[in-house]
Amino acid sequence: MSGEKPETANASVLGALGSWLREIAIVVVGALVASTLLRLFVAQMFVIPSSSMENTLLIGDRVAVQKVVGYSRGDIVVFRDSLGWLGDAPPQEDFGQQLLIFIGLAPDESSNHLIKRVIGIAGDHVACCDAQGRLTVNGVALNEQSYLYTDQLTGKQAEPSRAAFDVVVPAGTVFVMGDHRNQSEDSRCHLDEDVPGRPEGYKAFVPVGDIVGTAVAVVFPFNRIHGLTRPPTFEDIPTPGPAPAEPVVTKRGPC
Repeated sequence: MSGEKPETANASVLGALGSWLREIAIVVVGALVASTLLRLFVAQMFVIPSSSMENTLLIGDRVAVQKVVGYSRGDIVVFRDSLGWLGDAPPQEDFGQQLLIFIGLAPDESSNHLIKRVIGIAGDHVACCDAQGRLTVNGVALNEQSYLYTDQLTGKQAEPSRAAFDVVVPAGTVFVMGDHRNQSEDSRCHLDEDVPGRPEGYKAFVPVGDIVGTAVAVVFPFNRIHGLTRPPTFEDIPTPGPAPAEPVVTKRGPC
């Protein structure tokens, strides 16, 4: 009777199994490398931690943030909190969670990032409010009805700002605000925080180097999946003048 000896057959099976495992390992490692590169250079997910962007973004929403195309006025951006808006440094996630976030398999839920809408870029003159109670950028009033928070029970929309202010955005920074203005500790709320050795209003303006990327879509929960687009009102803003090296704060009030 012909046939392979048992030890030969076992060696063949083990060889095939080893080859299969090597192929699986290559696929897994390749996927992790691709996911990490995607997260570092293309897109990343973040979880919304607060009500400051309601009703555009709700607490617990997972948003996709792209890092390829630059931002402009009206875009929603995620940025690191280098200015200390959130107070004390947040606790660090455990190593396992940090690893999953780094390779892109988990959304970043850390509390050292914020998400707001860009209202003014370098050189912009941003003020509130005009005679009709509207926010203005370079002298043009914004129509914010499409994104300002609206109470679902009363139908009443939030005011553009309870605090009066008048500023020119310095070079290398942006002026940001939340859509739920009554619940957002944004640029307006840091104009009156004086920092020794820094110019007036320093803490109100977010350095462009802190911007992680632009939020482009809500991806979870599934019943809230939708894209995030730039409101058309920002298309009418004229080009700003030269950006000053330091903030120009003509008016600032308590937030």
